Amino acid sequence: MDIQDKGKRIVKEFELLQDWPERYKYIIKLGTKLEPLPAEAKTDDNLVKGCQSKVWLTASVVDDKVEFKADSDAAITKGLVALMVRFYSQEEPDTIINTSPFFIDEIGMAKHLSPTRANGLASMVKQMKIYAMAFNSQKKLS
Repeated sequence: MDIQDKGKRIVKEFELLQDWPERYKYIIKLGTKLEPLPAEAKTDDNLVKGCQSKVWLTASVVDDKVEFKADSDAAITKGLVALMVRFYSQEEPDTIINTSPFFIDEIGMAKHLSPTRANGLASMVKQMKIYAMAFNSQKKLS
């Protein structure tokens, strides 16, 4: 499944939910399914800057694809980062760099997040793209 298909699937999942309270419950549920981040990965270096809640994000490359892992100390934020991990993980760095999370606007999420959560979500996306750019640079140097 390519990244466009993943985004379309997310849109379809949210279309099945009746209203935003139900969608928030779903986002929180996504966070509970996020693979736990080891305690040693919860360092200041892995904190996403610009998030009001604590969000830790790590990235590695396996078979030329980026694998993100994340955690947060807040339920909705953890769900949001889980959504972004699902969208961008297992993609090549160029794909991550060149693909915006279009589903955010399509499901109306941008209109339903507080300004601080919206800024935090933008910071998560920015950090994922920075990791992808770093991996691209490393690839070109080797």
